[in-house]
Amino acid sequence: MSVTLDGDKSGSVPVRARTPLRGPRPEAVPALVGTACTVVGLIDVAAGVFPRFRHSRMHTLAEVLPGALGPFAAALSLSAGVLLLLLAHGLKRRKRRAWRAAVLLLPAGALAQFAYRHSVIGTVLSLALCYPLLRHRNEFAALPDPRSRWRALANFVLLGAGSLGLGLVIVSAHPNRLVGSPSIADRLQHVLYGLFGFEGPVDYAGDTSWTVAYSLGALGLLTAVTTIYLAFRPEHPAARLTEDDESRLRALLERHGGRDSLGHFALRRDKAVVFSPSGKAAVCYRVVSGVMLASGDPIGDVEAWPGAIERFMDEARAHSWTPAVMGCGETGGEVWTRETGLTALELGDEAVVDVADFSLAGRAMRNVRQMVKRIERGGYETRVRRVADIGDAELARIRRAAADWRGTDTERGFSMALGRIGDPADRDCFLATAHKTDEHSSDSPYGDLKAVLHFVPWGTDGMSLDLMRRDRAADPGMNELLIVAALQAAPRLGIERVSLNFAMFRSALARGEKLGAGPVLRVWRGLLIFLSRWFQIESLYKFNAKFRPRWEPRFVVYRTARDLPRISFAAMQAEGFVTLALPRPLARRLPVAPRRPCAHVSPPTGDQGARMA
Repeated sequence: MSVTLDGDKSGSVPVRARTPLRGPRPEAVPALVGTACTVVGLIDVAAGVFPRFRHSRMHTLAEVLPGALGPFAAALSLSAGVLLLLLAHGLKRRKRRAWRAAVLLLPAGALAQFAYRHSVIGTVLSLALCYPLLRHRNEFAALPDPRSRWRALANFVLLGAGSLGLGLVIVSAHPNRLVGSPSIADRLQHVLYGLFGFEGPVDYAGDTSWTVAYSLGALGLLTAVTTIYLAFRPEHPAARLTEDDESRLRALLERHGGRDSLGHFALRRDKAVVFSPSGKAAVCYRVVSGVMLASGDPIGDVEAWPGAIERFMDEARAHSWTPAVMGCGETGGEVWTRETGLTALELGDEAVVDVADFSLAGRAMRNVRQMVKRIERGGYETRVRRVADIGDAELARIRRAAADWRGTDTERGFSMALGRIGDPADRDCFLATAHKTDEHSSDSPYGDLKAVLHFVPWGTDGMSLDLMRRDRAADPGMNELLIVAALQAAPRLGIERVSLNFAMFRSALARGEKLGAGPVLRVWRGLLIFLSRWFQIESLYKFNAKFRPRWEPRFVVYRTARDLPRISFAAMQAEGFVTLALPRPLARRLPVAPRRPCAHVSPPTGDQGARMA
């Protein structure tokens, strides 16, 4: 059976219908167990912090236990509770290692509940939670996430701060046993000493001092042990594109690269890839904060897309990652939603200029025409060439300039950025450069170079904008000048279509400013304009509109609406707008991810390279 999907740039494409493959939806049992683990963890922490009930029915029986068991049990209950709180999220994500740890910790917490608080309810709850864990153990089979040792520092800071706060509660939880009236500073000093196993300035009557000391020592030991474990455990780095993967992807792009303008960006080397069983299609992705983030349409033969998508969803299920796709086209969105049961939401529009229809003539292009003529009269000249036609010395100068002119400290880009210029494997890319000889040219490390635009191939007859960089001392309008130069040089290079920037929520901005727009649409447009102060949403749309493009919709594909905040945060991390990393002196030197301005994101001022805002 076959169906015809419309909306693809190359026309209708036959795609065989399949039974939807449902993605790794949250399972009821892991979600409930994770929530119950949080509750039991909080009970264990409370049991270890606050004094035991002296009038408990179990008190008489517990009194026959050794006297040192009480402080030890308090410390054990506290440690088990903290670890269960840390494991709860892993249980919700069906992680196997979290399950193993929880099965060991729950009986330990139950024993501590009985020995210190003499609480039958707390003991029963801890043991009762073991039953669903063991009964549904097959539900907890997810593999580990990518990890690196910088998480050891994060654990030390966060758990250390939590231990400090919890320690103050422990020190203050026995007001009737305090000797004197210690100040906040004394209590804080006592906590700090206790975390390292030393006696502090606060004193208690009876054996309470031992209980507090054991509890603080347990918190300090827990912080130290978990930090050391994270620092010295074997790394499980994120998958990278291997040489073999890259060569297979390039072979697919040779045959099918004209279908999607974002296809070449699958060659970013900080992505991983899954291939269909036949090897005729592939999906590239990166895992960010537990989100398995693909970008653009699958690569390769549309007939083989379902097989690659199935492999993608199997990988997401195996690791309990949240599947998502950023910036897929209309055909890609239809195949993704049909094959997986996921949902698609329009994210924005890609600006595509057909070279044959482009002209600077006419009233609509007057502003661009005047700007370009003014810059040219200022002595600027442009060159549009393939990378293969540029000498090594000049190419090195262009690479250095592009890096130095970057407008942010971190590289941005993921879904629509390649992140490298002049790589030997990318000789078929294009560079548009602006030059001007002046009194500073001889002293500049960039010579007469003033601005750079980098394009990647889009099949055999197209190119797709990657980054836009300019010298901030150059005249305004460098981006307009080079885009016009690239469009005018396109016929000579055999280029018939050029993909420019991606405009997020373009349709809302366009419709919201028209006469008759409703109040909801106007409020939404107002919010987008407000957010444009940071994300250049409106400015990028207006910049693209100058060139009279046709607009191609792009979509985000997701599982449920509950996942959207998490996917949005992961996408912002991937694109470089949110950076969670070590301080620069402590950061390890890792390969820098390619930067294609996040979605051809290049603001009108052109001081950053990014395709997607």
